[in-house]
Amino acid sequence: MSGVFRQTLKALLGPSLTTKARCLLRGKPIPRWGNLRRVQPFSTNFGFDRGTAVDRYYLHRFLADHAASITGRVLEIQMTAYTLQFGRGLVETHSIDIAARNAPTYCCDLAQADGLIPSDYYDCFLLPNTLGFFKDIEGCLRQALRVVKPGGVILASTGSMTPLVTDYPEYWHFTKAGWEVVLERTWRGCEFRVEAHGNCLVAVAEMLQLSMEELTTAELNCHDPRYPVLITIYCRKPKTAA
Repeated sequence: MSGVFRQTLKALLGPSLTTKARCLLRGKPIPRWGNLRRVQPFSTNFGFDRGTAVDRYYLHRFLADHAASITGRVLEIQMTAYTLQFGRGLVETHSIDIAARNAPTYCCDLAQADGLIPSDYYDCFLLPNTLGFFKDIEGCLRQALRVVKPGGVILASTGSMTPLVTDYPEYWHFTKAGWEVVLERTWRGCEFRVEAHGNCLVAVAEMLQLSMEELTTAELNCHDPRYPVLITIYCRKPKTAA
């Protein structure tokens, strides 16, 4: 087929039919969009009005895997719901939030928590799905490490391929590698582990605000590092010298 004929054929078919013809000739599957071809999501509440938000599958699994660390004195962002759900042998359960309406134990900006939250006090600090909202992210991470006991644990998660909320600004949607760079600067000497969770199907479901109940466990468990829906972070603060 000559170049001139090819260009003439493309002009006659137009871009959409040209792409379909190319896919057919090359054995590529043709997408069947159905009701996925839409510019508005299925939910305006991250899928909670349909079931459970897709990213919560990975958050809940992460917290369950580390439930033994959610013990003793535990501090949690906003409210103590996850502490009470996943914690064991709890002694004190406290919360921190910048908004007084949530009646937190500490009503303050985490980055400005010096003198308000005691140092080396908590066995565990939970920061579920909140890191992206901290304007001074490195300041908040340093404060989180300060308030945890030597040998204590920080458990955090944050969205990567997730819709933005509309009522409060989100500043950071880093990749796994991006969070590792930030944590290496702010948590020097700590044992930390950053993991990404998701795949292309999960990312589509998350963006369309479907629920995790509308996917199978096998689909949710399939990992593709190119499509990080949720990032989870584990950190253990070094113990003091004996």
